[in-house]
Amino acid sequence: MQFRNGVFIITEENNCPLYNVGEEMEISEDSLKLPASKATCLILAKDVIELATEDVAFESLQQGQSKRNKFECGGCVGIIRFEFKKEKGYATLQMKLLAAAERKEKIKLVANYAGILRSITIFSSLSDDDLLDLATLLEFEEFAWGFPICQKGDPGKNLYIIITGRVEVVDDDGVVLAEMGTGDVFGEMSLLSGERVSTTIQASEPCEIATMSQKNFRHILNKYPALQVFFYKLLVSRITTINVQRAEELASGMVGQLSDISPVELCQMINSNQKTGHLKIESNDYNGRILFNEGEVIKGDFAGKEDQEAFYEILSLNDGRFKFVQGLTRAEKKLPVIGGFMGMLMEGMKRLDDQRG
Repeated sequence: MQFRNGVFIITEENNCPLYNVGEEMEISEDSLKLPASKATCLILAKDVIELATEDVAFESLQQGQSKRNKFECGGCVGIIRFEFKKEKGYATLQMKLLAAAERKEKIKLVANYAGILRSITIFSSLSDDDLLDLATLLEFEEFAWGFPICQKGDPGKNLYIIITGRVEVVDDDGVVLAEMGTGDVFGEMSLLSGERVSTTIQASEPCEIATMSQKNFRHILNKYPALQVFFYKLLVSRITTINVQRAEELASGMVGQLSDISPVELCQMINSNQKTGHLKIESNDYNGRILFNEGEVIKGDFAGKEDQEAFYEILSLNDGRFKFVQGLTRAEKKLPVIGGFMGMLMEGMKRLDDQRG
């Protein structure tokens, strides 16, 4: 049986359990090479071998120009389309040397990334060959300071591994909730649960991130049981942490109604415990907040009023909802204290007495 040499590239895919757009298949010297580090799909292999042995044109002429014909693989849960990319083989010695140099550089790059992965705890149990396979499934990107890597509400499409640098988890108001550094991973909760991204994560300094697509992530979980155990334990741990934080928040009275605890008592509690964060207030169709840094007031806004006047206005409220969210942005932490807390509290109480009188 005579095979025609050639390279085919996947141009479209819909629910294919193994392969991605952009991956290549190569017929060379009577052998077939499917995408690296992936399981072999016998349906796809059969389709490609038939193309290489039958008298099927890889390209056609349309209006005097060569156009690549599209081919299709189906028959399982998904479908992919692919087309001829190029002939396998090089006409001159110079082209062969150039191709060899490109292959050598690519192997060197993958080996370098595999070495980096070796230093990350979650991959320490894998063999050198496994790490090389894993490295071929990753895309490596650099992010500048402040650049959002993934944003709340986005579909969970990738696993992220921090190679160098640091990132921060921020809430809707830009408050830093947590930080992560080299070797940490994120994005696995959305991939495992199917939910959208729950928080925004941005670079807190220039960093390099390795990303893995959802399909490739599922592939490594099936291929490496040790990683499957690790990621599911991580998911359970993070869910547990979130639930504990919520329970502590409710138990500490940091979420509730102003009818149950007065703004005066609430602010006193934050001050005496030297809390840092946002006290958010919703009352009478107004939303406002007081920012505390180690118990001292550094900013306020409510019902069109700012700073001390907003503070006094909030102290006068009788009903509404409050929530205290710990943490401030770096910029907020640099804000000056707007007045001595006890002096402002006494002035606020005096104004309340005057209103009642």
